[in-house]
Amino acid sequence: MSYYQLIMIERQIVQSIHRLKDKFPVLAVTGPRQSGKSTLLKKIFPTYRYISLEDPDNREFAESDPKGFLKLYSEQVILDEIQRIPNLFSYIQSKVDESKIMGQYILSGSQNFHLVEKITQSLAGRVALFKLLPLDFKELAHHQLLPSRYIDLMLKGFYPAMYDRQIDPTDFYSNYIQTYVQRDISQLINIQDLNLFKTFIQLCAGRSGQILNLSALANECGISQPTVKSWLSILESSFIIFQLQPYFQNFNKRVIKTAKLYFYDTGLLCFLLRIRDAHALMTSDYKGALFENMIIAEFQKQNYHNYLHQDFYFWRDSNGNEVDLLIPNESGFDIFEIKASETILKQQFKGLEYLENIAQGSVTKKTLIYGGEESQIRTNYSINAWHDLQN
Repeated sequence: MSYYQLIMIERQIVQSIHRLKDKFPVLAVTGPRQSGKSTLLKKIFPTYRYISLEDPDNREFAESDPKGFLKLYSEQVILDEIQRIPNLFSYIQSKVDESKIMGQYILSGSQNFHLVEKITQSLAGRVALFKLLPLDFKELAHHQLLPSRYIDLMLKGFYPAMYDRQIDPTDFYSNYIQTYVQRDISQLINIQDLNLFKTFIQLCAGRSGQILNLSALANECGISQPTVKSWLSILESSFIIFQLQPYFQNFNKRVIKTAKLYFYDTGLLCFLLRIRDAHALMTSDYKGALFENMIIAEFQKQNYHNYLHQDFYFWRDSNGNEVDLLIPNESGFDIFEIKASETILKQQFKGLEYLENIAQGSVTKKTLIYGGEESQIRTNYSINAWHDLQN
């Protein structure tokens, strides 16, 4: 058993999966390729039969005789890459409606678009849906795998294989992109020029942490705006990127109403930006955007892994006043500024103070997350060292 197989049991999402297994007939775990879904499910459900629908024989059986397939695999079954057989979902619905057995099927898939689409159509109300993303800070720290420098962490990224097999990031991510484009993309849409799609991904990488300008992206890539929207949707559905939506409440000011673009994994992002070592990252113009991306993605990962159901936003007005992260709560919202600097400077609180002044008592907490080592509690602010997000 590899070291990573041992730590998979410690993934934070396990508690929520076990808690809901006896409340829903179907559980579905989605997430990017290589995030550890199959290993996780086989470890936490050792009595379940594991059936991969990537296997041609299994896939042919399920496609040609779905009733016979589900008669053979009738209970306590993990069906991996379930999105490969879209017609199977309606048969699973009939099966679980008849049996009334909780935890009867565990479904897994890496293409969120097809999986969620079929769940919405066939299994609504019958399924608990989970997202397993690459490793988060807490999972790494629990096993003494969190680097002391955030630069090293951003370069290496968060995919489990990086910590299991000690793969060089360039080797891992070059193969990841090649496999992703040739395998997953070809299954989702018909793209004639796969190299153009790779260029599109790289252009998205250069816009990480920025307001998404569809027109500029289309012009630079040489494609139409509808194609940009379609390709962004594909990148989102396969867990390469996500969009952070703006907070619309006006506060008597004109606000930006366009989303910002982020990547789930900074190792992949560094690879796409051709940043290969710590020196290149330290001196890169992208350093601040990469740090912000890492922190925003960490909030997303902890949200999904702990099944918190939180909503995240940013806020910016037309004059350039901005808050990097806004999290609503029952009393208003918490706001966060994210800075890669290892030094705490007065001007870093400017955006937080501005929004608090115009928000009419809605701000419940102001936090600076920075690249330094020491967390502090001040009279008007919380200051979090980057690594303390695990707490």
